[in-house]
Amino acid sequence: MEEDELMDQGEAEGLRDLEQNLTCPICRDVYREPVLLSCSHSFCGVCLRDSWTKGTRRSSCPVCRAELPGERPILNRALENACEAFRTKKRWLPNPKRPAPHTVCRLHDTVLTMYCKKDGDLMCVGCVTQHQYHEVVPLKDGLAYCKEQLFFKINILEKKMRVYSNNKKGFTDTKEFIEHQAKEAAESIRKEFKRLHEVLEAEKEDRLKKLAKEEQEKMATMEAMVMQAKEGVASLSKLIEQLKREMGDEDMIFMQKYPMLKESAQWPHPDLQHPPGALLDLGQHVGSLGFNIWKNMQAHVQYNPVVLDPNTASPWLDLTPDLTSMKESQQRQVVPDNPERFDPCVFLLGSKGFSQGKHRWDVAVGDNPKWILGVCTESVARKKKFTVSPKRGVWSVALSKGLVTALVPDPPEIQLERRLEKVRVRLDMDRGELSFWDAVSLAHLCTLKHTFSEKMFPLFGPGLHLTPMVLAPGKMVLHTS
Repeated sequence: MEEDELMDQGEAEGLRDLEQNLTCPICRDVYREPVLLSCSHSFCGVCLRDSWTKGTRRSSCPVCRAELPGERPILNRALENACEAFRTKKRWLPNPKRPAPHTVCRLHDTVLTMYCKKDGDLMCVGCVTQHQYHEVVPLKDGLAYCKEQLFFKINILEKKMRVYSNNKKGFTDTKEFIEHQAKEAAESIRKEFKRLHEVLEAEKEDRLKKLAKEEQEKMATMEAMVMQAKEGVASLSKLIEQLKREMGDEDMIFMQKYPMLKESAQWPHPDLQHPPGALLDLGQHVGSLGFNIWKNMQAHVQYNPVVLDPNTASPWLDLTPDLTSMKESQQRQVVPDNPERFDPCVFLLGSKGFSQGKHRWDVAVGDNPKWILGVCTESVARKKKFTVSPKRGVWSVALSKGLVTALVPDPPEIQLERRLEKVRVRLDMDRGELSFWDAVSLAHLCTLKHTFSEKMFPLFGPGLHLTPMVLAPGKMVLHTS
């Protein structure tokens, strides 16, 4: 065993000496397709061509610098065979210190010691000529470069993961908020239907009482008529019976009593008649019953031409469940940051937009010292502060420092005769007019004109005040024909 190891070591040393004699002086690797010059020096065919193509001294030996004009290198087959035999011997020679296959260049069979940043390739010395003008660095520097680049990518992915984690939390919170919304809406629906059911139940009981009262009154009248008829029958029966008895007397006596009997046979009472209106007035009780019930229900329902859209409300606003009143919230509401929501601007929109027709709504502003009212496009900015103007898609008036001003270029002058308590907004989409009025005195404040090409939404800026801004209910008018 020791003799074999000594033999392997000696053979390896011999191969190393041989390798020095079979090494190209240019690439410092074992010759590949070696060529011989007339000056007796040999080189790899590729190395010599590259040297003559890119070198400063062409047609000269790269070793001895001998001028070789018109030189045509010949293939050194003997040297090529020797190099091939050396490679085969080196490949099969037992050597525990031989580099692992993945660390050796497959093309040149030498250790990979360099890295090309452009191509991302591991290289040996012999590969340098194939990566001209590329940034080639030692393997150690290439390792640091690759880790640096990958660490940069990892940082990007970690940031993306944090974004996804935040999205997951946001979506989970939104899901819980939707459940909360659905629960509150269901409760409001149940309460309203219960209230309307109670109103309908009261209406039903009232109508049944009226029907029962009329029934009782008219039944009493008919019972009195029945009693009169019964008494008349008894009196007539008694009179007839008496007259028949008198007719049984002797003829002379009957003839003497006849004048008296004839007089007593008269019935002084009028015949009984059905009194007018004796029957129930069914038209009053069941005629157009559904319509009449619905008409009476108007006193128990409220109509609002505009209601608020809570999904657009700033987190600093608190809305009533019926979506008709808004005021400052004592603390920031925990609500989803959905795209429709205004934040940081303290605004919110009406739930319905208008594309055509005439529309009107009244807003009670109370004693709020600062507010904005008007209309805006659906594309108005939601997630950043902006100057309220038509350029931003907003047409409005505002109260600030005691003055009401139209927030448009060249604003019209607005004269106030009294402090505004309720503002009326009129939007005529067809004529392109937005006007503002004192809803109490009906005094005209100003009119803004524009050709509205987009759907317009009522805009409310109640400001941060504890006094609520309230949407006044509209009037309901019943038209029949």
